[in-house]
Amino acid sequence: MGVPLHRLRIAMRVDNPLLTAWGIVWGPETAAEIFTISQALRESSTYVGSPSQHVMETGTWFRRRLDQLGPEDHTVLHELAGVGFADYLAIPVTFANGIIQPAVFATRHGSGFADSHIALINGLCVPLSAALEAIAMRRSTASLLATFLGEGPAAHVQAGAIHRGDIVETEAAILLTDMRGFTPLSLVSPPSQLLATLGRYFEAVADAVRAEGGDVLKFLGDGVLSIFQVTEDGRTAACTAAVRAVSRVVASARTEDLPPFVAALHVGPVMYGNIGSPTRLDFTVVGTAVNIVSRLEGIAKASGETVVCSETFASAVPATLTRTIGRSAIKGLDGEHEVFAMAVERDSRA
Repeated sequence: MGVPLHRLRIAMRVDNPLLTAWGIVWGPETAAEIFTISQALRESSTYVGSPSQHVMETGTWFRRRLDQLGPEDHTVLHELAGVGFADYLAIPVTFANGIIQPAVFATRHGSGFADSHIALINGLCVPLSAALEAIAMRRSTASLLATFLGEGPAAHVQAGAIHRGDIVETEAAILLTDMRGFTPLSLVSPPSQLLATLGRYFEAVADAVRAEGGDVLKFLGDGVLSIFQVTEDGRTAACTAAVRAVSRVVASARTEDLPPFVAALHVGPVMYGNIGSPTRLDFTVVGTAVNIVSRLEGIAKASGETVVCSETFASAVPATLTRTIGRSAIKGLDGEHEVFAMAVERDSRA
């Protein structure tokens, strides 16, 4: 259409505890790329006083010739001028809920944008909003579901598993971690300090599980229930990933002064999906295997071991990682069953 466009950047808000927005940046030399903006960036000099802040807070467009900048102009404009851009225009993209995000157009053409170009670009505000809102809503919904459900459950829900009884039978390595001494700690710690401690512990566990391809399904008081689905790579791969995740948490506990915790590991068939009432559903995992890992967590606390696992789990990982701590009765299972302590040093990744 005759517009000398050399850069297009569109940002859209996302509902996420770590991110404030995601977007797309395009240039003629490269393909379109997705970027994200952290919550912290909103408080930084990169955003404060920027053209983007102007557009978002006033709902009006912003234009600046980049070959005529002064010291009072924002750093982002000087940066673009430094790499050959000559003209800059940011327009508001307004969604039906009132949220405003900027769409930025820039050119390297020596004479900049002509008045006809400016008019054409400003005329894109409404059609861009209409085209992008549905995309932004889907992206935000996916991010919100992943935040509250985990990546795997979120994908199932988005695929249509939204009814009670939408259950998938699968096999998974199950990890249950639990803080030691949480009840006494809750009696003597101020609420803000207790929540901060819990937050650091939950973050360490969740980061470790996600790094190894698992899903955090539940925060149960001071406990965290996670699974590693058995795929075509087999049971050993899922169990090994769970061991690596525990190793990461142990390493974090040592370096970040986290409270002591115990962990239990088991592998077996589970039912995975929506459970609850017709008006209140929970996406979770149930089955005998989940009950067993809960009993193993109690054995870990009673034995003084940091990490224990079932005989089934131990048989799926290298024998050098486990040692027997004897036989115990496990509620829900007949007879006594051998329980193993797990060596979870960081070098156990082999």
